[in-house]
Amino acid sequence: MNNSIDPVRDYLTGLQDRICAAIEAADGSARFVEDAWTRAGAPDPVARDAAPLLGGGGRTRILRDGAVFEQAGIGFSDVSGNKLPPSATAARPELAGASWRAVGVSLVFHPRNPHLPTTHANVRHFRAERDGETVAWWFGGGFDLTPFYPVDEDVLHWHRTARDLCAPFGGQARYDAHKKWCDEYFFIKHRNETRGVGGLFFDDLHGDFERDFGYMQAVGDGFLDAYLPIVAARKDTPYSAAERDFQLYRRGRYVEFNLVYDRGTLFGLQSGGRAESILMSLPPNVRWEYGYTPEADSAEARLADYLVPRDWLSELIVP
Repeated sequence: MNNSIDPVRDYLTGLQDRICAAIEAADGSARFVEDAWTRAGAPDPVARDAAPLLGGGGRTRILRDGAVFEQAGIGFSDVSGNKLPPSATAARPELAGASWRAVGVSLVFHPRNPHLPTTHANVRHFRAERDGETVAWWFGGGFDLTPFYPVDEDVLHWHRTARDLCAPFGGQARYDAHKKWCDEYFFIKHRNETRGVGGLFFDDLHGDFERDFGYMQAVGDGFLDAYLPIVAARKDTPYSAAERDFQLYRRGRYVEFNLVYDRGTLFGLQSGGRAESILMSLPPNVRWEYGYTPEADSAEARLADYLVPRDWLSELIVP
């Protein structure tokens, strides 16, 4: 596989720039602050044999205390190593002893208003080499939506955008497969509920480089098409202190998933990644409450109906 990683890297840095500009405009108050970082390898051959040699760097950008977003984090990373952690090679033994490089953009936005959903998106490319030969490469990514007070129009718009961007890459079959993958991946097993209303998720896409790269770009570009209309519709919705408390309580589920199940978080920490950038997905304010049960027939109780895998495009009827 001779395709260069450079066009992928260039696309990802441009995507980060475009999303930052769009979110700053939507917020209208705060701006992203960039933390550019690098990570150096082991200093000598002895250490290099004993532990992974890590290199690369990235740009972590954080927007805080905005008019719309309490915190918005979006990071670009281009990192590499001379061997993978056991968690990665256990399922892929052909990667044992291979050097690797991974480029990606990942974001999590935590709005202040409980009626505006939290969202996550990620697009990434990975390749591994041994003795100068590529032994594996793939693309991955997706986006998902986590509402606290779901609005059917928003859920439909989100999934229609996801379905439409899949059209050139297998159409309905691609959407159905990656929507199902999203529902299964973002499932909080110990709570028996999904993290939200889903979207798209894919990994290990490695059929045709140009086509797979094109799909990754469609997902990255489609994120703003999916999210910005929801921001415009919900950012000024009035809310109560009780609704804010419920939002903070439900953010706890986000923390639980990211720290217990998220493969990107676990790989980053186990491979010696930069903790501040990896954990930027966590909300700035959150609370847990023992034995919480929402009042019957309340708006808070209604959320449970949206935390199960559903065929949103056929089940939701919006006038």
